[in-house]
Amino acid sequence: MKRLWRFGMILCMVLALQASAVVARATSTNQAISAVARVKPDSSWTVKLPVQAASSQPLDLKIISGKKNILISNMLLGDIWICIGQSNMEWPMKSEMHYREAKATANQPLLLFYNPSYAGKNIFNQYFSDSVLQMMSPEKFYAPTSWQVSDSNTFSNMSAVAFYFGKQIVSATQVPIGLIHLSMGGAPLETFIGVEALKSSAQFAEKTIEPWLTNPAIPTWVKERGNQNLRAGTNHPFKPGYAYSAGIAPLFKMGIKGIINYQGESNAQELERVNEYAALTKLMVDDYRKGFKQPNLPFYFVQLSSIDTLKYKGHYWPQFRNEQRKIMDLIEYSGMAVSSDIGAKDNVHPTNKKLVGERLARWALNKNYGLAVLPSGPLPLSAQYSNGQIIIDLNYVAGGLKTTEGKALRGFSLDGIKEVAATIQQNNIHISAKTKPDFVYYGWKPYSDGNLVNSEQLPASTFKIKVQ
Repeated sequence: MKRLWRFGMILCMVLALQASAVVARATSTNQAISAVARVKPDSSWTVKLPVQAASSQPLDLKIISGKKNILISNMLLGDIWICIGQSNMEWPMKSEMHYREAKATANQPLLLFYNPSYAGKNIFNQYFSDSVLQMMSPEKFYAPTSWQVSDSNTFSNMSAVAFYFGKQIVSATQVPIGLIHLSMGGAPLETFIGVEALKSSAQFAEKTIEPWLTNPAIPTWVKERGNQNLRAGTNHPFKPGYAYSAGIAPLFKMGIKGIINYQGESNAQELERVNEYAALTKLMVDDYRKGFKQPNLPFYFVQLSSIDTLKYKGHYWPQFRNEQRKIMDLIEYSGMAVSSDIGAKDNVHPTNKKLVGERLARWALNKNYGLAVLPSGPLPLSAQYSNGQIIIDLNYVAGGLKTTEGKALRGFSLDGIKEVAATIQQNNIHISAKTKPDFVYYGWKPYSDGNLVNSEQLPASTFKIKVQ
């Protein structure tokens, strides 16, 4: 079994070792590194090994204390990414649109994943059983598991978005990639944020008020699911701070490369929750950067897709997608993968996760691995009104703006309702208007048919920006 580490690996263990020095030594055929620590009276100890360059050459890790030796074999030096979110991040490869095609290349010896199950998984509209309730404590919630190497069998239950993200990075860099997957269906953002961080925020402290199942600051749908599941106790995967305590905080002593997140559906059904989402996300990321002691920790996320409102409460999705776009201005070292072009009109779970994962990987390859990869589709910079024309300037145009199918532009509006004609001129968008409007909108429908892309077919984000 392979294990993966890099970025100053920190070993923290509790073993029946004598209270003396522990030596941790990592060796391969061409290198050796070591560090020494002293065992505490409770038999715990911590050593930090120095940062190493990525390598696919397997190593052995030997832990020595007196006459006692522990050998951990077949380790790789690489990067660990944590994958969080709700059901669209959780969506497994076996249910993904390109599963059969992907299976042919699933054997990826440099791609590893840690994919624990969790208590209450896939239990909807009913009470948790007594056995499930017994597991509803943070220390028991995620089931113990081990690192698995991606192959045609193991990858079937892996997060499809995470798989394509990791596979793309491995293919482009040959850096071993480990994916720790902690998402869960229906999870609100609040569960991934520490309670202390929430309490420290004047804006969000009220989210920690008990009982959380009746707290008006919690998304309504989240409380409904909690009340469906709980007949006793208050611990639930959707409770503020729960996934943070169960899955995120225990990892803080690890060296990680970054976070990817596909979440938002549970926070997008009420306008009040929509309007707070960017600030709530910043609180979470700030908390993670503090916990991991990495002030520049990368955070890449998926913008919600498109959906009709006939079968789903997607009425506020245009506003939500726009709030997500603002996250990039609010949080340094962040990036957004647009997915509105591949939404399913009547299903909150679009099955094309390949493009989503690969679009997330573009940010990492560009920002963290130094490759000349365009990270994004067009994003708005400004809108200026002059001589009866609104001129929209965008970045990430690459070789030029165009439409997906070569037809006229769709998706632009001056009031968020009525579509207006727009043209591409010298890599700007031009819209005729007799008077200066307050705003210009793009993709402002729950199910957007906007067709603006750049030369690499990367779609433009939904946006609402003020006209100057």
